[in-house]
Amino acid sequence: MDTSLTPQDSPPATAGSAPPRAGDHRPGFGTLLAVDLWERFSFFGMAAILVLYLTASEARGGMGMAPQPATAIFAAYMSLCFMAGLPGGWLADRVLGARRAVLLGGVLITCGHAVLAVPVTGTLYAGLLLVVGGTGLVKPAMAAMVAGVSGDGEGRREAAFSLFYMCIQVSALIAPVVTGLLAERVAWHLGFAAAAVGMTAGLIQFALGLRRYGDVGARPPRPVPRPEALAMLRRAAWVTGSVGALVVLPVSRGLLPLPVVLAALGLTTITLPFWYLRSLRLAHAPGTGHRRRLTGFTALMAASAAFWMIFAQSGSVLSLFAERHTDRDVLGFEVPASWFQSVHPLFVLLVAPLFARLWVRAPRVDVPVKFAGALIAAGSSFLLMAVAATLAEHGPVGPHWLLLVYLLYSCGEIALAPAGLALAAAVAPPGSTSRLLAVNGLFGAVGVVVGGQLFRLTTVLSPATYFLLLGAFVLAVGTTIALGTPRLRTLLALRRNPGP
Repeated sequence: MDTSLTPQDSPPATAGSAPPRAGDHRPGFGTLLAVDLWERFSFFGMAAILVLYLTASEARGGMGMAPQPATAIFAAYMSLCFMAGLPGGWLADRVLGARRAVLLGGVLITCGHAVLAVPVTGTLYAGLLLVVGGTGLVKPAMAAMVAGVSGDGEGRREAAFSLFYMCIQVSALIAPVVTGLLAERVAWHLGFAAAAVGMTAGLIQFALGLRRYGDVGARPPRPVPRPEALAMLRRAAWVTGSVGALVVLPVSRGLLPLPVVLAALGLTTITLPFWYLRSLRLAHAPGTGHRRRLTGFTALMAASAAFWMIFAQSGSVLSLFAERHTDRDVLGFEVPASWFQSVHPLFVLLVAPLFARLWVRAPRVDVPVKFAGALIAAGSSFLLMAVAATLAEHGPVGPHWLLLVYLLYSCGEIALAPAGLALAAAVAPPGSTSRLLAVNGLFGAVGVVVGGQLFRLTTVLSPATYFLLLGAFVLAVGTTIALGTPRLRTLLALRRNPGP
């Protein structure tokens, strides 16, 4: 795992967390891995079948949508999952504590999938919103607990996040196979039900293992006084109910145009993380070093949005390409299109040990270099898709094109995602760990929304041109980060270890 750099003077990950023993993690790390395996099972299971369900004909039990609005809804759902992490992280940091945030969020996710499992068309948006709210609570709180049990030793936090990130790919591998088979071959709503069962199993395992976490996540690190917290929760419930009444119900009944809602959501998604980080920088005195490090963090996160812009289209654009333009016949068996979503995590599991060895042998490969490499890999993947789309104009293409694209995705994700999580935990001002981890996810939401909106260009551009333009743009962003690496190291106060 990477030990090439550590931000200096890293704040504690969470209140009350003690450093782990040398070469070891605090008790509870394995339980957290198992719980997140189940949570990710529900998330990736949903991601694998949602667009296919929305675009399936009503005769096949789907919604019968065109690809463009279906992709926009998928992007909105994914971006809301990321955006919900900011209020969810605040609740974990100031009101609930990480443990209760995970429990409450898990209950909401389970209820959301249960609602989606009901074969009634009008439940779609209500179920998705429940899943969004639960994910917003679970993800930053879970990441904060991982940071808490891993301690503050040099390189240990990033090593823990790398291990954590690699292990949860098991769920990403299995979930599309299980939910995809049930949804595409039996009934769509049965696929949603399988995701609900997975999250229920995760909740039970987390509750049974609470005693293993010691004091990590037991209390909010900077609690709001109880009367103020209750007042805030009442206001939050009122706002949530109002949004449901004024937006969700009219949209589900066709009274409010969906494009208007998606446009407003997209604008909010793009501006929110920049606004929050700017307010966080201004809240600290210039001499503390937080402002400078948050500036460097903002630059890297903005660049990461370009990576997630391409990465997030795996569940929408590439799923549709697999379904409509890929030869999926294997010895007379037609491979479900959703199963291609399992290829990426399989590659992650296969190549992650190689990257772990690379980080040890090349300690000068630090966070900015990893981000640049990930962006270049993502851009190159869409250049490959441009070639595949050109060939697909004359008939279905072989699956090897998608396999190569997912391989590039996997290499990029292994380099960027754990490093981004560890960096967010390291540069977070005291008491803000969950929220800054959520901000890391918000920039993923920016990429998801931008990618979902850009897909509308396929109504006027050929798929090959679309892939070519996006791939070239992301390559340019990666090159810019590579050239700006020295400046970014200075801003982030990164300390490079000497080579072997």
